[in-house]
Amino acid sequence: MNLKFRLSLMNFLEFAVWGAYLTCMGNYLGIAGLGDKISWFYAIQGIVSIFMPTLMGIVADKYIQPQRLLGLCHLVAGFFMLGCWWLGSQAGFGQELADKSLFIALYTLSVAFFMPTIALANTAAFTILKENNMDTVKDFPPIRVLGTVGFIVTMWFVNCAFIDDSGFGFTLAENAHKFQYTYMQFFVSGLLSIVLFAYCFTLPECKLEKKDDKVSFVESLGLNAFKLFKRRQMALFFIFSALLGMCLQVTNGFAGPFLTSFKGTPEFADTFAANNATLLTSISQISEAFCILLIPFFLKRFGIKIVMLMSLFAWVFRFGFFGIGDPAMPGVLFFVLSCIVYGVAFDFFNVSGGIFVDQECEPSIKASAQGLFMMMTNGLGATIGTLAAGEIVNAYCTWEGGYLVGDWTSCWFVFAAFALVVGITFAIVFKPEKKPIEQVNH
Repeated sequence: MNLKFRLSLMNFLEFAVWGAYLTCMGNYLGIAGLGDKISWFYAIQGIVSIFMPTLMGIVADKYIQPQRLLGLCHLVAGFFMLGCWWLGSQAGFGQELADKSLFIALYTLSVAFFMPTIALANTAAFTILKENNMDTVKDFPPIRVLGTVGFIVTMWFVNCAFIDDSGFGFTLAENAHKFQYTYMQFFVSGLLSIVLFAYCFTLPECKLEKKDDKVSFVESLGLNAFKLFKRRQMALFFIFSALLGMCLQVTNGFAGPFLTSFKGTPEFADTFAANNATLLTSISQISEAFCILLIPFFLKRFGIKIVMLMSLFAWVFRFGFFGIGDPAMPGVLFFVLSCIVYGVAFDFFNVSGGIFVDQECEPSIKASAQGLFMMMTNGLGATIGTLAAGEIVNAYCTWEGGYLVGDWTSCWFVFAAFALVVGITFAIVFKPEKKPIEQVNH
């Protein structure tokens, strides 16, 4: 089987696991009696990303081949995610959870083992490509784009799939138990994790770097990846990665409840956008798929600074368009535009950043460095950003009749202003090396 296809399938499953619940979980949490904890559920992903990707990166650098560790993490993550599904099924459709604390614990354990897999999947792909004499800048983005396709597929699946007394099927009808509003989204995610666990053990080996017998205590723990902070360029890169990371989970956590809240307004109750939030927001991932393919050109033509600036200012438009739109024509077009610019906002930072980090560090710390990048973005940045966003949303909006309603426009404009300030600051202080990215000396 073609090597690129095998790595593409790995990425497809990796992000399909996430796409099953990431953008629609907020709607179920509101029904399950955890609506005021939405920001915490997304912050949990950030909290575990502060240490788990780095720890797993150390293990992948020194003890277990990254593709195998990727599979083992998915086995554990899938098991706990299926536990969330089971608790939901015990409560029943449209009912509050009986044991909310246990649900939160199972979810936390699941994402604790899932979040490191994003960096591990990158490490495995980069290593396998290099061992087969391929160019990561050229060959990785088309492989990574299948991850976005996987995310989209499961988003569409949980938006359209339903289950009721007559069985399982697909519909856009409102009277069925659609997966996007129920615990069934966790079943889809957990099942796919188990499938990926098995698939990872069919991938080519990623040989570990031979360890020097005379290594320091810091090196033995894999913490020498932090030496990248000694370089001004890398220190600023990681700092702004954390600041930009504050934007990452805001729309994942609140775009669904925001769009669905219009169902509580008579004039918008029957609109497509209000009733199919997950399907509408999947335009973001479609845009992401196209933008990934542009990364090799933009990185080589403009360099990491311009690419990251494009990402930062795309976040300004991402939030701003949500602030001025509504589900009816022509307002819904602003929602569509918000989803389109998301591709630039997410990819030109996350994917390009992963490639940049891979090229800026030596082979013995590559997995650790990817874990560090993950820690700064999806860890520190996403945690602070999600909790802050939750406070802002809770200050302007409240749950009424199953919908999170209030002054959403002010919320989105606050988020847009933050991204604008970070973007301007980054443009002023970040000065990358003059060499083209593919010629940087390690």
